[in-house]
Amino acid sequence: MPIAIVGLNFGRFILEALAREPANRFFRLAAVCDTDSDKCTNFARTWGVKAFSSLDALLTDPEIPAIGLFTGPEGRADLLRKILMAGKDVMTTKPFERSPTAAQRILETARAQGRIIHLNSPAPRVTGYLEKIHSWREDYALGRPIHCRGEVLASYREAADGRWLDDPAACPAAPIFRLGIYVLNDLIHLFGPVRDVQVQSSRLFTGRPTADTAQLGMTFCNGALGSIFSTFCVDSGQYYANSLILHFERGTIHRNLGPFAYGMAGACSRLRLITTDGKNNTITEDWEQNEGAGDYQWEEFFRAVTTRDTSSMPIENTVHGLEVIAAMARAEVSHRTEPVQTS
Repeated sequence: MPIAIVGLNFGRFILEALAREPANRFFRLAAVCDTDSDKCTNFARTWGVKAFSSLDALLTDPEIPAIGLFTGPEGRADLLRKILMAGKDVMTTKPFERSPTAAQRILETARAQGRIIHLNSPAPRVTGYLEKIHSWREDYALGRPIHCRGEVLASYREAADGRWLDDPAACPAAPIFRLGIYVLNDLIHLFGPVRDVQVQSSRLFTGRPTADTAQLGMTFCNGALGSIFSTFCVDSGQYYANSLILHFERGTIHRNLGPFAYGMAGACSRLRLITTDGKNNTITEDWEQNEGAGDYQWEEFFRAVTTRDTSSMPIENTVHGLEVIAAMARAEVSHRTEPVQTS
């Protein structure tokens, strides 16, 4: 299926993904679009595809049924509305939007119109590692969730460039908003909705006016506690592991605690279950799969578009993740516990 990629800052990485398995079995790059016309022309020439310097012009092309939208999250719902009104389906990325209300409206509009909007987190199809965690919880009767912790490490030395990444209002607690959101969406899926949050953030190395290290504390509606730590300042080679520690009444599950070979932590999922048999004996079980957090599910997108299956859009979890982000943004400024306001 022909697809056009809109937004060539982050979108340039998607161009490379489309040239590889599994994406290239389902989609063919047909065009690129960016308001920077020189950049757009250069990418179009490199990839041998059409170039569009405006979204409006691209949407008039009848030969392109699918759009990959990889612009910043602020106001993305308005761009998605344009795309839907042009009769096209969309793959986009996290963070989905800054406004939970706008996100809910556009996702509901897509469903009502029989159009597809997919993103990589939360994913349309539950990942293998989340399915395995659910299975272990049931098979070993692990009981109620008690506490969870997520961690995402990276090593960036960025400079301010005037984009949304430099705006504390558009990019709150930046390491959580940009990277920790994968973990946040997983924890919402596993532990349920969040009641209130607290935030700590710091600037250590970054050249941007936004934080490069942040920690989000959460109280879930079921009483469980949780936290997410994310930073752009640690070079341990364990990039994007999206590590999890999940404590239940009768056991603990770890995901990707490592160590992994340099730069390979984000490419697979390793789980370890630790529980007991009720007779003072420890039970452990391990599981591994070549699947990362936040992988783009191109096959699922193709299936949904070709079958018009709108049920695969996780509207509730997508919106609630943004409601938690909105509370996080308030907490970073107020330095107080902030309630998560749900729609």
